[in-house]
Amino acid sequence: MPFKEVNQAMSDTLLKHIDSPADLKKLSVEQLPQLCSELRQMIIDELSQNPGHFGSSLGTVELTVALHYVFNTPYDRIVWDVGHQAYGHKILTGRRDMFCTNRKFKGLKPFPSPEESEYDTFTCGHASNSISAALGMAVADKLEGDKSRRTVAVIGDGAMSGGLAFEGINNASSTDNDLLIILNDNNMSISQSVGGMRSYLTHLQTSRPYNTFRYYVARILDRLGLLTEQRRRNIIRRNNRIKIKLTHQNNLFEGMDIRYFGPVDGHNVQTLVRILSNIKNMHGPKLLHIQTVKGKGYEPAEKDSAIWHAPGLFDKETGERIVKNGEGQPPLFQDVFGETLLELMKENRHIVGITPAMPIGCSLDIPMKAYPDRCFDVGIAEGHAVTFSGGLAKEGMVPFCNIYSSFMQRAYDNVIHDVAIQKLNVILCLDRAGLVGEDGPTHHGSFDLAFLRPIPNLTICSPYDETELRNLMYTAQLPDQGPFVIRYPRGRGLQTDWKKPMEPVVVGTGRCLKNGTDVAVLSIGPIGNIAMQAIGLWEKESGMTAALYDMRFLKPIDTGILQEVGKKFSRIITIENGTVTGGLGTAVMEYMMENGFQPAIRRLGLPDSFIEHGSTPQLLHLCHIDEDAVISALDGLTDRTKTTEQ
Repeated sequence: MPFKEVNQAMSDTLLKHIDSPADLKKLSVEQLPQLCSELRQMIIDELSQNPGHFGSSLGTVELTVALHYVFNTPYDRIVWDVGHQAYGHKILTGRRDMFCTNRKFKGLKPFPSPEESEYDTFTCGHASNSISAALGMAVADKLEGDKSRRTVAVIGDGAMSGGLAFEGINNASSTDNDLLIILNDNNMSISQSVGGMRSYLTHLQTSRPYNTFRYYVARILDRLGLLTEQRRRNIIRRNNRIKIKLTHQNNLFEGMDIRYFGPVDGHNVQTLVRILSNIKNMHGPKLLHIQTVKGKGYEPAEKDSAIWHAPGLFDKETGERIVKNGEGQPPLFQDVFGETLLELMKENRHIVGITPAMPIGCSLDIPMKAYPDRCFDVGIAEGHAVTFSGGLAKEGMVPFCNIYSSFMQRAYDNVIHDVAIQKLNVILCLDRAGLVGEDGPTHHGSFDLAFLRPIPNLTICSPYDETELRNLMYTAQLPDQGPFVIRYPRGRGLQTDWKKPMEPVVVGTGRCLKNGTDVAVLSIGPIGNIAMQAIGLWEKESGMTAALYDMRFLKPIDTGILQEVGKKFSRIITIENGTVTGGLGTAVMEYMMENGFQPAIRRLGLPDSFIEHGSTPQLLHLCHIDEDAVISALDGLTDRTKTTEQ
């Protein structure tokens, strides 16, 4: 059996009484393993029916219980890195009965958010920010003279590969703070246990008598004026050197004067409680390294952590994933990217693929199987991915760098400084552009069109369908194209017959998909398909006609089309699956104003706010970019509603 059922006699006897960490503290340490079993079972039960991030939260069950048992939350703060790990945290902090609404429209948010709970201390949709944020909180306590409040940063699930994490550690090592960093190592191999001496030292360093004595001696030396900050750091360095000689190991944390403990078993909740109790009041920055198994307690997830990171629906008894049959359906845009890149790599040996830790999510795993030496997963390091691509391009390679739209925000300076200024032929493929559904505001690809448009030397485009994606990818890898951005959404397109021969597209050109006389609708990307459907319905009801233009390129924008539209139409609607501030609609308004045209313009796009989570159809309706919204805009511009009433 992939999941060993908890004995019914003990099931639900503890967890159902835990409405807050205060209730958790009423349990004895001996009862905590049972609570962990129940908590793990609840996560499995719920996520088998309501999909979410599975493996990471199973791996942090014991840690979550220990943290809330030892620390006085929410007064003491736990800052989670990557909200994938925090489902157990949600359940233990008053959201147990609401957990069935997790990731659903108007339900619990997909990741910890201070808007949802006082126990959620900081937004954590993107990786690697916990140490910096927690350090800021810890230093604030020092400045306010609060000596009793504790702050814990929990980082893991690959987030240590992000540069921001190391920036935070570097600052923590040179700033007065009492921060505790917990490194949840679920497959990173930062440090391996080497047997008895390591275990002995870990036990010694985290024992209460040892640290009480150490603190007592330090206070005496401080009172005598003998323990300056420089001498304290020298003592830590000497201790670290002794540990290195005894264990034959070194790590970067000790090298930066941060007290290091571990590695310890992250699935022994009683040991974690003991260690956390002993080190929580130590002065100065410290790091506890725990080793966990992603997907712990559910055999299929333990065996394949990548697939079970977010597996979708599954049968909890058999471990069989319930995958909808895609046969006969249009492909996912990400699969079109992967298959097309494989074709291009066969024809051009200079083409390479890069992704920051998302080879399966963006389908780079497709060409990676055929060309492992030409595909690079650089870890959670978007800025590095872009600059690495720039270096490849500088020496004649043609990199396709695939980054989720919302994660591209983390590499903005790299795009400008390391790619655009030098006009390097880097193809930035922005997957998950626009609304992404249940992952919510931290993951919606809302801003790429707006924040990339001002950058010189960039070509920015978005395909109307799968065929256009292939053609744009083919065009981007041609010689002397310079930096080339292709954005496309999450999910499926509309074409089933999409594997057609690729053809080059003239950069900066759009196309008229449908003629009309009363209104011009200008779209960019697959959202144009919704506009086409809406126009068809509107024309049947109104007796009027609308033209539809697929602009295809935001930069350089097709001024020929804009000139034609400005002369022929007094009413224009723009529609884009991106923020309405600064994108296609703004570009069209700028052109019309600067060239003496004065049409009535209605811009449809994502509002100037952060969009909540929900299904994509729900969010399209919420943001007024679905068929009903396009029809309403057409009615409003043509005054059809008023005419009908008269």
